[in-house]
Amino acid sequence: MVGKPQTSKQAEVQRIIDALSRAIAQHRLRPGTRLVEAQIVDALKANRNHVQAALQRLALQRIVTIEPNRGALVAQPSAAEARDVFAARRAIERGIVESITPEAMRRHRQRVTTHVHNERKATNATDRREIVRELSEFHLMLGDICGNRVLSEILANLMVRSSLIVALYQRNDVPSCASDEHEEILDALSEGDHERAVRVMVEHLDELESQLDLEDESAPEVDLREALSGL
Repeated sequence: MVGKPQTSKQAEVQRIIDALSRAIAQHRLRPGTRLVEAQIVDALKANRNHVQAALQRLALQRIVTIEPNRGALVAQPSAAEARDVFAARRAIERGIVESITPEAMRRHRQRVTTHVHNERKATNATDRREIVRELSEFHLMLGDICGNRVLSEILANLMVRSSLIVALYQRNDVPSCASDEHEEILDALSEGDHERAVRVMVEHLDELESQLDLEDESAPEVDLREALSGL
């Protein structure tokens, strides 16, 4: 059965969701940031009703928290939730890696090659937001390549929530994802060595979690117009 095409309202709500999610994933919006509707309307040239609908959807995904008398805020995952998110990522990303065939890698060779180039370029530079974006894109790319839309959608949500967790709990200001480990995973998948690909991925996620200091902390004030510019 073919799904119904999006209405203009649905498309506009999704545009706002995507912009806010990208801003959060790229650490433009920190955990605890107040999401003032009027500022989002202005920054994204959006309708207030569409912004409200987008915030409600993000709240259902646990990316935003809506509190009485305070409105919407970027979620602040607890230490327990952080552990749960990484446990979920290990399960989901194992499934993704196990389902990627050498044939799929060949079909997506150009995309993989381009990503590896962009990731190396980013990690050799000093733009932290670009580094975060490219390192996160690696995981999302594998979700797309695996061909399982449900796994890919679950991972996309977990990646945004992971960005919140890293923003709150990472011990230093250096993005913790490692480009070398990414390339080792890609090599193993191209060779059809799923056992090695899964092992490296799980070790990789274990290392990311180990770099977190799972203690809650508050977030600074953020200018929403600046954070959402260009998204």
